[in-house]
Amino acid sequence: MKIFNKEKRIKYLGFNDFWFIVIGAFLLSSITNYLFNDPFQRPSWDLIVISWSASLFVTLCDWLTIRGIAISLRRLFPAFEDTFKRIALLFCSLIVAVLFIDFVAGFLVSTFLTFIGYYSTHMTSPKVLVPVILITIMVMAIYEAIYYSVLLQRSIRDEEQAKQAIIQAQLDTLRNQAKPHFLFNSFNTLRDIIDVESKENAKEFVDKLSDVYRFILESGNENLTSLQKELKFVKAYVHIQKERFGDNLQVNWKIPEDRLLWHIVPMSLQLLIENAIKHNVASKAKPLVIDVKVENDQLVVSNKIQAKSTLISSTKIGLKNIEKRYALISNDSVDITNDGVYFRVSLPLLTTAK
Repeated sequence: MKIFNKEKRIKYLGFNDFWFIVIGAFLLSSITNYLFNDPFQRPSWDLIVISWSASLFVTLCDWLTIRGIAISLRRLFPAFEDTFKRIALLFCSLIVAVLFIDFVAGFLVSTFLTFIGYYSTHMTSPKVLVPVILITIMVMAIYEAIYYSVLLQRSIRDEEQAKQAIIQAQLDTLRNQAKPHFLFNSFNTLRDIIDVESKENAKEFVDKLSDVYRFILESGNENLTSLQKELKFVKAYVHIQKERFGDNLQVNWKIPEDRLLWHIVPMSLQLLIENAIKHNVASKAKPLVIDVKVENDQLVVSNKIQAKSTLISSTKIGLKNIEKRYALISNDSVDITNDGVYFRVSLPLLTTAK
């Protein structure tokens, strides 16, 4: 039968109950045999063995029947929300089954023992049936406790997986949002190059931009990336920008070697440098200096505010994008400060990728 298959037992019972049945039936039959028919008062070992065998037979009939009912109810009501309904039906079925089985089996066993000359307490009397029902309830309570624990763990796991799926969908949306943002600002930069520089410079910029986008595509759809990988990407981006701004753009890197394998949100550092370039003057008279350093397990990006006089079109998604992505994968938040002189953003460095 399928219900005696190991995989089926684990599926419907929550554990492999083979030895639980073997040991439990032996102990319960011995206990009930002693309680209802004291074996030490019997005249021979033959009657002791026969009486215990009869008790074992009835115990197994009760056990396996109620077990089968429990499995059937779990197949009919498998959901965690159906636990109360399933237990209530099992309790009612248990009483009916024990009364019926013990009445029939008890009558047959008692008749057989009387026939061979041994008087035994009638196994269908209330004195016998009530303890048997209570014992059966305790055994089934163990089954239900184990199954409830399995269902609870499964429910928690399914809920966590559902949450993770939602979070992953949100991360995918935000990550895909960051790439068009980068492309949008890159087109603005390309437009400025076309306006003020030669056609060859514009071509070279497009070639460099192609290399950067190739790096973005190769980085995959990671939710976190190592600081080392992000720096490689950002330095390529800064190299492109320096072709436009020259010494008017300066980036100071102060990154300890022991922090390179820590993790940050992909493209977050690039977005911060991109925003600094976009919203601040970078000229010979006012060179834009961006400091990138590590402080207290935070990657800090700061620059002196040199606001442009002309209004710059912006999607205003860069910082919000970074904040939302960090909020979805970490309890550490992005810190943004603007004291009117310096603009500073601190990105949490995480020890492991998620």
